[in-house]
Amino acid sequence: MNNTLSKLAVIAAAVMATSASAQSVQLSPQVNADNWANGSQEYVWTNGTNELCWRSAPWTPATANPKCDGALVVQAIETLPVAPQITSQKITYQADTLFDFDKAILKASGQAELDALAQKVKGLNLEVIVATGYTDKIGHDHYNDKLSMQRAQAVKAYLASQGIDENRIYTEAKGKRNPVVTDCHQKKRQDLIACLAPNRRVEVEVVGTVATQVNSNAQEVVVPVQPGAIVQPAY
Repeated sequence: MNNTLSKLAVIAAAVMATSASAQSVQLSPQVNADNWANGSQEYVWTNGTNELCWRSAPWTPATANPKCDGALVVQAIETLPVAPQITSQKITYQADTLFDFDKAILKASGQAELDALAQKVKGLNLEVIVATGYTDKIGHDHYNDKLSMQRAQAVKAYLASQGIDENRIYTEAKGKRNPVVTDCHQKKRQDLIACLAPNRRVEVEVVGTVATQVNSNAQEVVVPVQPGAIVQPAY
């Protein structure tokens, strides 16, 4: 009987010692308390040596506790780089908007139009700009070719003055070629000039790439580096 009482006393003492040695650590603020906490939801129970934590069944790596799971590594989900998108846009400016009739000096209204274009170009990784000048059929071919080149060059010079790399701007002269309208046969000069207005133009083609932000919405996952430093679920 005495031996039995002695064994019970030893067992009781061990249980009390174990209970007394049980410790707890404060929860990390970002942790889901339901996966680790004791009844008061304030602490995580650890073993007697304060080395291992007791976690509940709902535990997942995403709700790991840094104080229990060892070092944590936050890794961004890998995504493949997105290839830049090539964009090509052709903008037609009526010569009457950019220049006075039979002139190659930019008007204020023309400068305003090109200011807007320069701002758009600055948002691209620019490859090339091609400015092509056109005239109407009035006048000699040689004169029209020269005038259309002067107008294209005026557009180039202004864009360069707005910070666009002039080495990426090219000019072409098409004179009266490739007309937009072909049925203008008015006898009066002013009426003919008005009818041919769409043919007097400068076409500006912009080619570049649009910068794409990579991994802007990458999710984060928590990976336990020391999975062996925890006790498996306790129920």
